[in-house]
Amino acid sequence: MSCILYIETATEVCSVAVSNNNEIIFSKKETEGPSHAVVLGQFVDEAIKFINSKNIRLNAVAVSCGPGSYTGLRIGVSEAKGLCYGLNIPLIAINTLKVLAYGIVNNKTIDDDTLLCPMIDARRMEVYDTLYNNKLEEIKPVSADIIDESSFGEYLKEKKILFFGNGAEKCKAVLHHPNALFLDSIHPLAEDMTGLAEEAYRNKSFVDTAYFEPFYLKEFVATIPKNKVLPMNSQ
Repeated sequence: MSCILYIETATEVCSVAVSNNNEIIFSKKETEGPSHAVVLGQFVDEAIKFINSKNIRLNAVAVSCGPGSYTGLRIGVSEAKGLCYGLNIPLIAINTLKVLAYGIVNNKTIDDDTLLCPMIDARRMEVYDTLYNNKLEEIKPVSADIIDESSFGEYLKEKKILFFGNGAEKCKAVLHHPNALFLDSIHPLAEDMTGLAEEAYRNKSFVDTAYFEPFYLKEFVATIPKNKVLPMNSQ
């Protein structure tokens, strides 16, 4: 088993957690942000001191890699890289949309016929989104979409879809299908990365610490032509 430190800064919420043998043993979050530049270093310092006080060896760092805020991701990834360099441990990158979905599956009872649609806010009526079933199997690839009344129509005809994340709130006004469900105040959190990161650690699915870059919203959204969808690697 392993001890992993988690960093999540992709949205306005900043959080840090530590798991040991797949059990959360430390967790801190700040929801009043964005104040990542101020609180992240403090949270990480507290986490490292806690690990050392328990005489536990840290095996890896996992960071939420977007899509998300340019500033938030830059701060989180820089902190994660610094830890990995300094401690000579591997870096794990977890897609932020999958972190959101894992948090729902891990904490809620989801009907087998309900699809999960995590959404990250971009600009105007644009969001980054994907679709998973309740086993976190990808149904629709990650994409940047301009949401209107016809969005997700082919899926909503067949199944209920639960929309959540900071991009879902603005979609309520246009998605009126009876199969469209919304869950408010859902944020990606460090503690919800545990199962995903543990699997990556077992499979040695690490990223190159020197060259890894997250999926910045700014880079992708700025290049989306009107009424077009830009696919993105969901890894």
